[in-house]
Amino acid sequence: MVVAFLLCGALLAGTTACGSSDNDAGADPSSTSTAEQQKFAKARFVANAGLAAGAAYQWIIKPARDGKFKAGADGRKFTLVKAGLAGAFAYNRLKAAAKNAEGDPLLSKAVAPLAAGIESLKDLPAKLRKGDGADDVAGVFDDVINSVKDAGKDAGAPVENKVPSLSQMGG
Repeated sequence: MVVAFLLCGALLAGTTACGSSDNDAGADPSSTSTAEQQKFAKARFVANAGLAAGAAYQWIIKPARDGKFKAGADGRKFTLVKAGLAGAFAYNRLKAAAKNAEGDPLLSKAVAPLAAGIESLKDLPAKLRKGDGADDVAGVFDDVINSVKDAGKDAGAPVENKVPSLSQMGG
């Protein structure tokens, strides 16, 4: 129980540390051309969306498919805590990726319709930590991540899963 309490504390500290994505988007250097700025925006979008996709797949989607969120599953509590942490991290990185997409006109048009889907993930990490409908939550993450990946691909910025370590997620 003490471990679960410490992990929840780390989760709260991690989401607070990941709180603002404004600084992650980076200021546009005044010495770069518009084409370079668009290239950097795409690169940052791909990096952030890839980290979100990797975290969601590794610690939310895959465990849900493997039945690790079901009552009585071996290591369920720890799996749910990791899923909650991964959910907060994925939400934060998707928000940063959407901000990055604003720097490229084609990417911005592709990602803009996904803003509501990304925002819908905001409260889901808490549900994961509690185990409330964890399988359904995993499905929502999967749908939003796939939509972001498809939008990136359509805009010439293909996204691949990049699995962050637990320490990168603030845990």
